[in-house]
Amino acid sequence: MTTVVTAATAATGRTAGKLVVGNWKLHGSLAGNQALLGALIASPVLSAKGVHAAVCVPFPYLAQCQQVLAGQVLAYGAQDVSAETKGAFTGEVAAPMIAEFGAAYAIVGHSERRTYHAESDATVAAKTLRVLDAGMTPIVCVGETLAERESGDTNAVVTRQLNAVLDALTAELAARIVVAYEPVWAIGTGRTATSAQAQEVHAHLRALLRAKGEAVAAVHVLYGGSVKPDNAVELFSMPDVDGGLIGGAALKAEDFLAICEAGLPR
Repeated sequence: MTTVVTAATAATGRTAGKLVVGNWKLHGSLAGNQALLGALIASPVLSAKGVHAAVCVPFPYLAQCQQVLAGQVLAYGAQDVSAETKGAFTGEVAAPMIAEFGAAYAIVGHSERRTYHAESDATVAAKTLRVLDAGMTPIVCVGETLAERESGDTNAVVTRQLNAVLDALTAELAARIVVAYEPVWAIGTGRTATSAQAQEVHAHLRALLRAKGEAVAAVHVLYGGSVKPDNAVELFSMPDVDGGLIGGAALKAEDFLAICEAGLPR
């Protein structure tokens, strides 16, 4: 029987197999979404054992996902949440509001939010708590810039970013998160970290998670730097790469499904 990933099941933490999450960013239309979602759920790939998939869409399309994906194996979520739960915060969207639309996931701390909206580590930690409180799974993003990598500060940067979140959580709550490593220099640039580079950082992140407890060490750690059909198999073969946070390739059904297929057991 096919497992349907919902907010309730997603919130229990890591499940067996790879997790592939599409981040649509500022893309989409009602008609285009209908075609893309229809193509995804029509594919047998998403029903195969060993891979779980989700799409994180712009806020207005959560209602469409709720309708189209009801009872389907493809989960869905938001790309951000407010650090607040209610009040005079014009333009903000609270985690409980997102959860009401059946969302299973919410991305927090994406590099584009950190860069364009000056989100601090403390803000990311607060948002993580809001997502967990709403019964959803936060996808906590960490990653270094090109300058930070070239200066040898990669581990220090991701340690600071991840520990800011872990320090705000109990071990029980921390075991319900997903972590995504997104080297900023490889996002939307066509550049990709080698599988060895990705594994090195993922292993470091795993060690940080393990310091919080073995259950925390078991959470998914995704790679999020220009994953494509032609590099997904190699990246996903790394022992500490548990799937991917997919950007541009998530907007084409053929590419997203190929990446999901790369996550199947071999």
